[in-house]
Amino acid sequence: MKGTLGQGLWLADGMLLTVALIWGSSYAVAKQALLFYPVLGFLAIRFGLTFVLLLPQLRGAGRRALRPGLPLGLVMLAIFLCETWGVMLTSASNAAFLISLCVVITPFMEWLLLRQRPHNMLFLACALSLAGVWLLTGGPQLSLNLGDALMLAAALLRAVLVCLTRRLTAGREIPALALTAMQSGVVAAGCMLLAVSLPGGLPALPVEPGFWFGTLYLVLFATLFAMFAQNRALGRSSATRVSLLMGSEPLFGAIIAGLWLGERLGPMGWAGGLLIMLATLCTLGIGRQPAPSRAGDGAPVRA
Repeated sequence: MKGTLGQGLWLADGMLLTVALIWGSSYAVAKQALLFYPVLGFLAIRFGLTFVLLLPQLRGAGRRALRPGLPLGLVMLAIFLCETWGVMLTSASNAAFLISLCVVITPFMEWLLLRQRPHNMLFLACALSLAGVWLLTGGPQLSLNLGDALMLAAALLRAVLVCLTRRLTAGREIPALALTAMQSGVVAAGCMLLAVSLPGGLPALPVEPGFWFGTLYLVLFATLFAMFAQNRALGRSSATRVSLLMGSEPLFGAIIAGLWLGERLGPMGWAGGLLIMLATLCTLGIGRQPAPSRAGDGAPVRA
């Protein structure tokens, strides 16, 4: 029996590291897909496909996701607009490290919105993350471009989304996949409305295989498989263990960006990225106790 439990834990850990690798690669994949189609069209297609695949989840108990899913979907729309334009305008490695700051920002957002004062050690983590951002964006020759600023805005909005999700789903048994379906539908509809309101609208759908392979990869692996793996792992491990394993995502992102896109971080950039990772891991390890997952706390959808 003990051996079976150990094997289950190793399987869960392996799945989580796979998800971290997939999420780390998603920045490079999205950057490549955006070479073929505009941001609004890309997001409308990606989340439209996700919504169609998850639509059956909105039946029965899944209907409870309709009311909280609308405001949460609007916040997620803002996140992905910032994040996807940010990925397009900065390097994939910078994007991976900067978006991970949401973990450090979240406790302070909880302090502001939920009146939960953060642990004192989190102020040290915040200082580490700020130093990391300073090094990652040039150090003494600070050059925070628009893409970097958009990724920072996306990280802030992700922290808002976490707090808002907890508030709107507290005490309610809402299936995670149903909530993701509703949010995806709102993002897809919002992007389509924005696209058709712009002069010229959207161009014809791209025919390049690279765009469709990339989009399907994000839908099937970065969203659906990631949701399944994270929820499965939360049932076999502590939330802290899950979070720490997922903290390897930005490192995978930087490595894949280097191997695939030829991006190169200098020593200062790597130092900054590692400081951000250290701050993230410190944040995840402070004051966390093993706890079972709640129905409303589904895995977030990632870019």
